[in-house]
Amino acid sequence: VSERPIPGNSVLRHLTSKIKSTGPISVAEYMREVLTNPVTGYYVQNDMLGPDGDFITSPEISQIFGELLGIWCLSEWMGAGKPSHLQLVEFGPGRGSLISDVLRVFSQLSGALGGATVSVHLVEVSPKLSQIQAQCLSGDQSRVSASEDEPVYRQGTTAAGLPISWYRNLDDVPRGFSVYLAHEFFDALPIHKFQRTEKGWREVMVDVDPEEPDKLRFVIVPAPTLASTQLIQSDEKRQHVEVCPEGGVIVQRLANRIAGDGGAALIADYGHDGTKTDTFRGFKGHKLHDVLASPGSADLTADVDFSYLRKMAGAMVACMGPVSQRSFLKNMGIDTRLQVLLRNCADPSTRAQLIHGYDMLTNPAKMGERFQFFTMLNHIRLTGPEPKQKAPAPLPVAGFSELGLS
Repeated sequence: VSERPIPGNSVLRHLTSKIKSTGPISVAEYMREVLTNPVTGYYVQNDMLGPDGDFITSPEISQIFGELLGIWCLSEWMGAGKPSHLQLVEFGPGRGSLISDVLRVFSQLSGALGGATVSVHLVEVSPKLSQIQAQCLSGDQSRVSASEDEPVYRQGTTAAGLPISWYRNLDDVPRGFSVYLAHEFFDALPIHKFQRTEKGWREVMVDVDPEEPDKLRFVIVPAPTLASTQLIQSDEKRQHVEVCPEGGVIVQRLANRIAGDGGAALIADYGHDGTKTDTFRGFKGHKLHDVLASPGSADLTADVDFSYLRKMAGAMVACMGPVSQRSFLKNMGIDTRLQVLLRNCADPSTRAQLIHGYDMLTNPAKMGERFQFFTMLNHIRLTGPEPKQKAPAPLPVAGFSELGLS
């Protein structure tokens, strides 16, 4: 077996020379270089998902996960009054498993959609992953744009005949009524780290170790930085804080679109509601890995601070959550769905797989509590139309309240 060359060494050389010439770099810059540098970035170089990669995600553990999210998308479209066009937008679609499960639900329940047209829009920075997604979702029915500068860099049709397009960022996605899905997307965005000191907030940065010049270490910089003066909330009580300004910007853009065009966003990720402090982690071969060792060879993530996302969304939209994955999936009827699948399945190994998947997703000791769900909705969705119109009360928001689905 030929060993993949470890890009870590060249990444490390690049980082150490950068730090030696301009001084310590922020954790955000470190993450950006390690994960998305166009030449050596971990996400650009690798297919890091699945059993041979560095992590496995919920849609790969069980089809039920994606099906329930598909039902969520449909119920939000209905709750908004069934607009005639629905854009499904996913950020960082991985191998395409989630959107593929969502689209299967749409095909099975196509009657419920009436005559509404559906289109699929994927926001993906990795050319390598976009190929894998295209293969999964449209087989050979996709083509790459002729020019690098095109906002849509790949286009095609799904197996069910829906138009599907790929973009590098949200700004390129057309406006219109959309349901946005971000599953394990925000946790990979670059964070800044801060430490409270006697002199006030100071930024934690990455520097070369003076004892070992080919090793990196964390340092607390003595003077305030632009980030440490701008990014900390005035009422912050924690001693150590991680802030993801890029996540804040994306949430603001989403809120702006949802307020203007209608729609909803569902964000699902490892996270907390402003309680945790140091969550910056590396993963390699499904195991924890030192974040500063052999950069470029492992995935880096930080838990999402949903309290920060809520503040960034502001009053433009209605926010709900975060609720634990266990509560969300149980509210979505995962128990009933599991029973139906088990009833229709005679094969013992498939049955065992379904039960194992259910346990992974809902068990508090596994993903049930660590994973959180958060949604942003157009205000009209919760307040309903003007009282004069005698319209029915708005439907409850699936997943965030118990639906009486018997």
